Amino acid sequence: MAIDLERCMGCRACMEACKVENNTTEAAFWMYVFRFEEGDFPDVSVTFLPRPCMHCDNPPCVKVCPVGARHKQEDGLVLTDFERCIGCRYCEVACPYGVNYFNWKHPEGNYYLDWGNDKQLEQVTGGAVPPYKNPDLAQPHGPDRRIVAGGGHHKGITEKCTFCIQRLEKGLQPACVANCPVSVFTFGDLDDPESTVSRALAERPHFHLLEEAGTKPRVFYLGGDPPTRHSRPIEEVRERV
Repeated sequence: MAIDLERCMGCRACMEACKVENNTTEAAFWMYVFRFEEGDFPDVSVTFLPRPCMHCDNPPCVKVCPVGARHKQEDGLVLTDFERCIGCRYCEVACPYGVNYFNWKHPEGNYYLDWGNDKQLEQVTGGAVPPYKNPDLAQPHGPDRRIVAGGGHHKGITEKCTFCIQRLEKGLQPACVANCPVSVFTFGDLDDPESTVSRALAERPHFHLLEEAGTKPRVFYLGGDPPTRHSRPIEEVRERV
């Protein structure tokens, strides 16, 4: 995946699309868009940085998983076998990017709304009831046919971005890519020099997050500069004010 920082306007449509597609639980954001403020008033600039899972070529989360639940497929996806995960959270500690989320509750108690409560839905959605479950998420995926797609399957397991494997196997783009209104994301086969993402990387300067960690991320950032120690997430600035 290539992410064009010069195009991102911080609308967070990618975050919303990810939650809807993957049925992630409350407070879990597999895609997160950071907002950075740099400088001092009145010379202040604001930039945005989307952060999915990096799907590293040298993933520390895979190395520390004691049961092989976290694994890397031949196509490059780093995924979690939800039926094998024991909830030790070693992957969460090992990841330098903070992309993992732990399910503290049973699925029925871990969502924003009670989808069986018509009165509650009417107040919040005006009668428009989104689907509670995406049936594709309950199906096995990948060459080993494991349960690896979507969120909120069980209590006591760790989940993260899957690049929407359930969509990729249908020839579709990940939800964040398909729903970005300004085409920030480019996704494709990095081993194919003629793919859209390979051409984008060949034409423009790019960087990885935390290159010094040696994880070899497969997510590249086009344009802009890596966040520095002078960059301050706006959420933190507001807390201090």
